[in-house]
Amino acid sequence: MKYLAAIGLLACSTGCATLPPALMQKCVPSSGEPVSVSTDGVRASTTFDVLTFNIEGLGWPARGKRGPALEQISAALRRMEARGDAPDIVMVQEMFSKAAVRAVTGIGYPNMVSGPSRTQSKSLPSADRMPGPYRWKKGELGLHMVGSGLAILSRYPILETRSEPFGRRRCAGLDCLSNKGVLYARVAIPGVPGAINLFNTHLNSQRSSRVSPRRHARAHRLQVEELGAFISAVGDQNVPTILGGDFNMKDSAIRFERFRNVTEPFEIVQEWCTANPLPCDTRISWDGDEPWMDTQDLQLFESGSTVVVTPIRVEAVFDGSADSPQLSDHDGFRVTYRVTWPARLSPGTGGLGALPKCN
Repeated sequence: MKYLAAIGLLACSTGCATLPPALMQKCVPSSGEPVSVSTDGVRASTTFDVLTFNIEGLGWPARGKRGPALEQISAALRRMEARGDAPDIVMVQEMFSKAAVRAVTGIGYPNMVSGPSRTQSKSLPSADRMPGPYRWKKGELGLHMVGSGLAILSRYPILETRSEPFGRRRCAGLDCLSNKGVLYARVAIPGVPGAINLFNTHLNSQRSSRVSPRRHARAHRLQVEELGAFISAVGDQNVPTILGGDFNMKDSAIRFERFRNVTEPFEIVQEWCTANPLPCDTRISWDGDEPWMDTQDLQLFESGSTVVVTPIRVEAVFDGSADSPQLSDHDGFRVTYRVTWPARLSPGTGGLGALPKCN
C-alpha cells in the first residue's frame, strides 16, 4: 500500500506541472563559433557542443527539497553563459516538477522545445506491448502522472520539433508514471550546410522501477525498438545526427547489446574516444576499458552524407569537482563536436534561409 500512497501523493504534487511553451527563434544569432577553411581550401569546419543532463527534477515524495539544487543548476548555466562558455545545446531529462520547469526555463536559452506531454498519445504504430498482469501497485496504472521530462535547449535556431511517447503499455513499474518517449529537434548552426538532427530520450530504469529484472528488461527492449522506429521515421541518414539522454543501461550487457543492434551505425562517444584518444581530448577520469558501460548517460553521433561529425572533447559538469558542484544524482556529460564539409558548399546557411540577424 505504500506505493499506492506514493503514487497518489506524486499525482497531487506534480500533476499541475505543465510543459513550457516552445521557443523557436526566428533570427540568426550574431555570435557563434567561426568557420575555418583548410590550408588547401578543400574543407570547411566549425564546432558546437552538447550537454546531456538528468537534472533529477522529481517532485515530492519521489524526491524532497529539490528546488534549491535545481535553481543552482539554472544559475550555474546562466553564469556559464555570462562567461561565454555555456553549452550550445542542452538535452534535459527528468524535468518533471514545477520547480524543474522553472529552473530549465530560467536558464535563458532563446530556443527550447519539450515533450512528450503527460497526455500525449502515440502516433506511430507499434508491434508489441508489455504482457499482463500489470503491476498496478508498482505504478503500471495505464495512465501517466507526469510527462516525459524531456527538453532540448539551443543557442541556435530550432527549425522543427516532434516528440513521440513509447506508449502506456511499453513501460515497467514506477517508470509508467511518466509518459516517457523521445524528443526530436532540427537545429540550424550558422555556416553549416543543411542542419543537425537531435534526439533526446530517457529509457526505463532498472531496480528503481521496483519490478523484476525480467520485466523491466523487457520494457527497456520495447522502448529501444520504439526509439529506433522514431529515429527512422523522423530522421534522415543524410543529415548529421546526435542522440543523447539517460539510457539506463549501466552494467547491463543484455540491455546494451539490444540497444546497439537497433542504433547502429551510430557511434557511442565514450567508445569512440576510448579507441581514438589523440583526436578526442578526454577530460573525464574513466575507470576500466568500457566507460560506456559505467554510466546511464550517453551521447551517440552519426555523420551525414556531406557533413562529417567527430567528437573532439568530452568532459563532466556538475560532477562534484571544485568549480562544478554535484547538484543531481547524475553528472552532466558534455561533448564538443567538430563538423566538417566540402568548402565549395560554403557559405552555408544551416537551413536558416533569409532569417534576420538577432539584435
